[in-house]
Amino acid sequence: MKALILSGGKGTRLRPLTYTTAKQLVPVANKPILGYVLDHIAGAGIKDAGIIISPETGEDVKRYVKTGSDWGLKARYILQSEPLGLAHAVSTARDFLGDDDFIMYLGDNLLSRGVKDSVKKFKLERPDALIFLKEVDNPKQFGVAQLDKKKKVIKLIEKPENPPSNLALVGVYIFSRSVHDAIARIKPSFRGELEITDAIQELINMKCKVESEILDGWWLDTGKKDDLLQANTVVLDEYIKRQIKGRVDGRSQVSGRVTVEKGATVVNSIIRGPVIIGKGAKIKDSFIGPFTSIGDDVTVTGSAIEHSVILNNSDVEGVERLEDSLIGRCARIIRNQNRHKALRLMVGDDSIIEV
Repeated sequence: MKALILSGGKGTRLRPLTYTTAKQLVPVANKPILGYVLDHIAGAGIKDAGIIISPETGEDVKRYVKTGSDWGLKARYILQSEPLGLAHAVSTARDFLGDDDFIMYLGDNLLSRGVKDSVKKFKLERPDALIFLKEVDNPKQFGVAQLDKKKKVIKLIEKPENPPSNLALVGVYIFSRSVHDAIARIKPSFRGELEITDAIQELINMKCKVESEILDGWWLDTGKKDDLLQANTVVLDEYIKRQIKGRVDGRSQVSGRVTVEKGATVVNSIIRGPVIIGKGAKIKDSFIGPFTSIGDDVTVTGSAIEHSVILNNSDVEGVERLEDSLIGRCARIIRNQNRHKALRLMVGDDSIIEV
């Protein structure tokens, strides 16, 4: 089995951050989302990974993944010149995929439990498609599945006005070669894209075997700021352990599950976990509250931050309260007057904000 990882697109919902980086490289708990995806692929025993990239951010993805050897993978990069749909991405990767089974994993999605067991199930039961479903509150925003009384998939609809269920298609799919025949039979949707939802529906029309799994763990789609902050919260809560590798002075208080990486310093500050503080970061006279990720070489002085993601090489100085915020690389958030209130920001790379 091979893997097809989608790491292209333009990331319009995460702009301005994605003007300068791929959305799949935005970190959750100080690790790019794409890194978790690659962990899941490697954990399933898959060795060959095709990575769909875009002209705008492909080089960034290549610099992060390199050959794939850090995950025990052999990475091959496949350029999708325009984001014309998930099924179009599969067609673009046809030469790489050949007639092999493959798992398609969207690079900005996260599953709680990985895909190892599902890959085993697919190999054992040999369906033509195995799709993942999750109950959601807003099914109009997703591809939606309709099941019969025996839990068999009978219909799929992309972003329906009147959803037949609340079961959304998760951004992970496992296919046999039959999906290529299905894609060849579909036409672009009203959005001008070849929808993977339509391709799976075509597999059903072709009387192919389409199985589903309803997830009981969490699923995170990190395509928007609030989604990404929620992902950061969930991952910190589940994975962060208390590890003090950097320097914490005697005037500081560190409580709960807090990771302070090597080279980081905490001076006269309160850190309340779950929190991760990256390598070389400097925290002074500040409060870092729960569910916050501080990137490498970030400086925080005289500020209070909570439920936020601060990317590498940024500065936050004299901000009385910063919450629910996503701050890009090399940004500066600095005080310019004595009036303060809680800030909620989404700031792109290389920005300067005076408050």
